[in-house]
Amino acid sequence: MKPLKELTRTNIWALKPYSSARDEYSGVAASVFLDANENPYNLPYNRYPDPVQRELKAKLTKVKKVSAEQIFLGNGSDEAIDLVYRAFCEPGKDNVVAIDPTYGMYQVCADVNDVEYRKVCLDDSFQFSADSLLAAADEHTKLIFLCSPNNPTGNDLLRSEIVKLLVNFEGLVILDEAYNDFSELPSFLEELDQYPNLIVFQTFSKAWGCAAIRLGMAFASAEIIAILSKIKYPYNVNQLTQEQALLMLQKYDEIEHWVDTLKKERARLMQSFESLSCVRHIFQSDANFFLARVSDANRIYNYLVERGIIVRNRSSISLCGSCLRVTVGTPEENETLLEALKTYAG
Repeated sequence: MKPLKELTRTNIWALKPYSSARDEYSGVAASVFLDANENPYNLPYNRYPDPVQRELKAKLTKVKKVSAEQIFLGNGSDEAIDLVYRAFCEPGKDNVVAIDPTYGMYQVCADVNDVEYRKVCLDDSFQFSADSLLAAADEHTKLIFLCSPNNPTGNDLLRSEIVKLLVNFEGLVILDEAYNDFSELPSFLEELDQYPNLIVFQTFSKAWGCAAIRLGMAFASAEIIAILSKIKYPYNVNQLTQEQALLMLQKYDEIEHWVDTLKKERARLMQSFESLSCVRHIFQSDANFFLARVSDANRIYNYLVERGIIVRNRSSISLCGSCLRVTVGTPEENETLLEALKTYAG
């Protein structure tokens, strides 16, 4: 890995971050707050939230087994995606490399930040080779994006290739683990200290059932997290989100039950799809969704919409011709989908 100062944009490295009123106050207990121009009425929502989410990070350290200094919390993982571009990629000069197909926001953020986005197509098994990604990189490549389990393909990427990339790439490797809770493979958080160029994304949206609160997590070295933290907006995670996340962290056993239930439903739903006449192939999944190649994705998608059933049509995505992406729902929702497809005449 190159020195972090070389990877970071010069202006960002030298940036003096905005200091909010609540950043400047810490230590003793206080009862009179006259520092932030807040309305004194309508407690507790009249007060700005903790800008560095101390209580929430303290709880997360016990679950994620990392230090608070290695945690960044943002408005969904999308904020963290955007911040790594803003921190490390010089607009109009630097580039990033990513597997294809994968989560679309990596390219959207590249386009927003005027950063060249280089796609490297997965093979027919939806796997990548580290050598192919490294071959696409040059001296201006700051970031490489991976998603495992990958979206929309659903499969885990080869761990050996991820390690090879981490060892051989001089820039930063972003590994998006939004769906890792549904995989049998361990998170790379366990190896975070071993790879200083690794940034791991996770989220409260999937296994934790909290998509509505928009809370994403990034884990990396304390030095990388410090850079992301100094360029984020001052109060990027609101009080309601922090409160709901703290509540969910008290329900860890229930979350594990949800995950176990969804994995069993995934297996049942995929097995049921095998008997449907409109299904041509079902791809292996390690996520809470799966990809299925069907006889006519556009027609079947519209047929399901007419019946109030919404899946994702991925036909326009690389390697996903005539494919539908199906999220695993409740047993009742899954049964409604299966019954509709059984009566489809196409």
